[in-house]
Order: sequence, then structure tokens, then C-alpha cells
Amino acid sequence: MDDVERMYRQLVRTIRASSPQLLTQSFPVSDLYSTILPYRLHRRELGVETNQDYEMAMLELLSGARGYLVVDDRMRDALGATLKSANPDPALIRDFSTARVALAPDALRQLDGESGGAPAATVASGGSPAAPPPRDAATVPVPAVTGSAPSARTSSQGSAAGAGAPPRASGTSASAAAIPARRPSRPVTIPDAGQECPHCKGALPAGRAITFCPHCGQDLTVQHCPACGSELEHGWKFCVTCGRAVAPA
Repeated sequence: MDDVERMYRQLVRTIRASSPQLLTQSFPVSDLYSTILPYRLHRRELGVETNQDYEMAMLELLSGARGYLVVDDRMRDALGATLKSANPDPALIRDFSTARVALAPDALRQLDGESGGAPAATVASGGSPAAPPPRDAATVPVPAVTGSAPSARTSSQGSAAGAGAPPRASGTSASAAAIPARRPSRPVTIPDAGQECPHCKGALPAGRAITFCPHCGQDLTVQHCPACGSELEHGWKFCVTCGRAVAPA
């Protein structure tokens, strides 16, 4: 099992445990790397040593090359081209932060078959979604990843609110439900006008204490060691893992 397959399996486990509606709904690319499966929270489960390894696996996953995700055609072509180049550029992912992706039903069905989980929603030959046989709850068809789509944040579990404990997606293991807690946010104050986000180069609002970039959604309170890729707090001068001096963020 390589980095890309581990990333896909961890993505499915995480969605089943925390946002089961995303099994059959599309969601923005930016949510995938900043909220659903961020490096800082999942690098142990992903088995990646550095942020660079994480970004390369994410680049291939989002290219649609493995058939794990249904992706936008324009993003597929652009990411596929950079993967074939001598020096693939993972930063290209940020250019498609607002593009929407969805779990591919065929890949999800195959994964369910291996683990004995619930069957995935299928797509009919004519392109329209076809729901699987009724199980515990109604299944929402997989939406197209182009154009407008329902927000990935909208919960599909509202109807079960009066049934006691929150519902859990079929096939979810106990280990998948143990999602690491995010560290407390420590906002960064932007003192001067013209300061840019180190990820997308967008202008940051001067004189405000912020945690995430308003343009790309990246966490501005952390940086990564250029030598070993360890996550560092904003303002640290040396890496706590390898001792490498770090330039101020």
C-alpha cells in the first residue's frame, strides 16, 4: 500500500466518522486539505514523514488518476500534466481550491467489499445517480462536481436528532471514530498593510488577529521545518524535532 492509497482509505474513514453525508456529496478541494484531512492531524495515520510527501500524495489523489475521486476535468488535466513533468508542483492544488470533488462510487464500493462495509451509492449508465437497495436510511445521490452544489457542511442527519445518540454511518469502525482533536488556535496579528499569505500570496487584512487565510483557508499560525517537515508554531526560531533554524513566518 503506497501513500496515495493510504490517504484515500484515511479519507473514507474520516468522512464516515465525522461527516457521513460527504460519502455521497461533493465538497471543495480546500476542505479536503485544510479541514477534512489536514497534514497536522493525520500524518501518523497517513504514514508520511514530511509535508512534501503529503502534498505529493494529495496531488495524485486530486488528479483522479487512481479513480478514487470524481474530479473536475480542468483540474484533472492540469494536475495530471504536472505529475508527468520532471518536477511536479504540488502548489498547483491551491489554484483549484474552490473546485469540487466527490468520492467515486466504484472505488468506495470496492473498499466496502474488502472491509464488509455498507454499499456505496451507484451512478446509472446514463449519468444519473441510482440509489442502492434501502438499508438503514435514505441515500443521497452523488452530485456532479461541476457548478453549484449543496454545502459540504450541511448535515444529513437532522432527521435522526430525536432518536437519542447521534447516528453513525454503517461500516464505521471504532478506530475510525477516534479523530484527533485540533490544537487550540492562536491567532496571528497582521501589523502592516500589504502582507501576503505564504500559501496563496493573497493580501491579508492589516491590523486584525486572524488564524486562517481569508483567500485559501490555510492555517497561518503554523509553519513547517524546511529540513524535516515538522509542524512548528508561528514565531518559533528553531525546529523542535531536528534543531534546524527556521526563518520567521
